[in-house]
Amino acid sequence: MTDDLGVEDLLRRLAPQALGALIRRYGHFDACEDAVQEALLAAAVQWPEEGVPGNPLGWLTTVAGRRLIDQWRSDEARKQREATVAALSPADAFTAPGPGDDLPPDEDDTLTLLFMCCHPALSAPSQVALTLRAVGGLTTAQIARAFFVPEATMAQRISRAKQRVKSTGIPFGMPPEQEREERLRVVLHVLYLIFNEGYTTSSGPHLQSPELAGEAIRLTRSVHRLLPEDGEVAGLLALMLLTDARRGARTNPDGTLIPLAEQDRGRWNRDQIGEGVELITETLSRAPLGPYQLQAAIAAVHAEAPRADDTDWPQILALYELLGRVSPNPMVTLNHAIAAAMVNGPESGLEMLRALDADDRLAGHHRLDAVRAHLLEMAGDHRAAWESYRIAARRTTSLPEQRYLEARAARLAPEGGVRETAEP
Repeated sequence: MTDDLGVEDLLRRLAPQALGALIRRYGHFDACEDAVQEALLAAAVQWPEEGVPGNPLGWLTTVAGRRLIDQWRSDEARKQREATVAALSPADAFTAPGPGDDLPPDEDDTLTLLFMCCHPALSAPSQVALTLRAVGGLTTAQIARAFFVPEATMAQRISRAKQRVKSTGIPFGMPPEQEREERLRVVLHVLYLIFNEGYTTSSGPHLQSPELAGEAIRLTRSVHRLLPEDGEVAGLLALMLLTDARRGARTNPDGTLIPLAEQDRGRWNRDQIGEGVELITETLSRAPLGPYQLQAAIAAVHAEAPRADDTDWPQILALYELLGRVSPNPMVTLNHAIAAAMVNGPESGLEMLRALDADDRLAGHHRLDAVRAHLLEMAGDHRAAWESYRIAARRTTSLPEQRYLEARAARLAPEGGVRETAEP
């Protein structure tokens, strides 16, 4: 494996294992993470030219370990601390490990690192950034580009997150059994946030960031491999696969957005759909029901419809009603309103949206205005729909979404007077 893409995939898979090996040996998450990043950069330069070594994980841990020891030895300000640590540490503590010395063949620290990076002591943006850097193996520059922020800003965010890990004494290890389920829920939420940002970027000139969505899928695959019996892990992976399968049909060549109902379904990724449907079907038959599984089931119903007109909206409505009971939140209500409108008429959906106007979590969000505009257009109230499309366009920070909403508004724009009824 010498091509650049293969090397990049390999390095991302090995990054958490190399970091876990160093943390187990030396502690000091922040210093170990920096050393592993340097080793990853060195490998990214050398391996495509020289070939992947026979023991790539051992190569990374050895190089990172040497970088770490060199840094400690050259830091004059830490002489006293080194002396103290040396007196208390094993005789080989400042000797870089040999290839594979620290990692048993059957041990994978990916999940342990995810629990650390997604610790509740960290803010959600810090959890996302630290996960992509420490577990995903992305550089600070790559993460900054994905979120359309300056590299210096992202570097500060990551640095603060690592300092928080250090100051709060977050341990490197699996959380206690009684905390594990709740902590796993946080991990899955962070992966969900990463995927959502990749699938529909919150700002910038592009609708989606395939690299970010792909990284979320890769990391979720890793968690599923480590926890194959967990229904919500499987549900999240299925949801990502079924949603990402539409990626190639979501934009025109010029980057403009194509809504779900107008997409060429022949461009959907059938392999991903097949994998996602099989995964959620198997999971629903055996695991306790959870919100990610229900969302995946909804995505599967959309994916299996040959045409938009063939969509089984009554089934989707029933699934949203169940999801609203299992995991009530305003975004679920927003999507529930669309399903209700498709089954019972637009006024049914609009009535559900009125309750969201008083919900601070969604009031003022462009998606609420966009959905309201769509349902008003369905109802034939073109003036109100035109106004809502324009409000939604002003509120979004995504340029492709803004252009799409402005185009929808333009179709309904009054000419010498607002049209009040739909054309036949």
